[in-house]
Amino acid sequence: MKNIYDVIKRPLFTEKGMDLKERENKILIEVNPKANKHEIKKATEEIFKVKVERVATINERGKLKRFGRSVGRTSERKKAVITLKKGEKLDLIEGA
Repeated sequence: MKNIYDVIKRPLFTEKGMDLKERENKILIEVNPKANKHEIKKATEEIFKVKVERVATINERGKLKRFGRSVGRTSERKKAVITLKKGEKLDLIEGA
């Protein structure tokens, strides 16, 4: 990936993500499926101006959904759980 803004798509505001943020200082974001951990770490540090300790990625397959007689599939996505270093803080909701 050449542009760091192509790596990070959006933050995920779920109950599990908010719990990770409060308890373990981790952030949950959706990333480009082709991005690797090094690119995710670099993009997060440059965009949000925080120090990243560790990056874990999760590939989610699309779920089967039925719409009447037809069957479809939701889009696949990749999530990243970013662990911030001690003393670092990132408020995506409160910072707006």
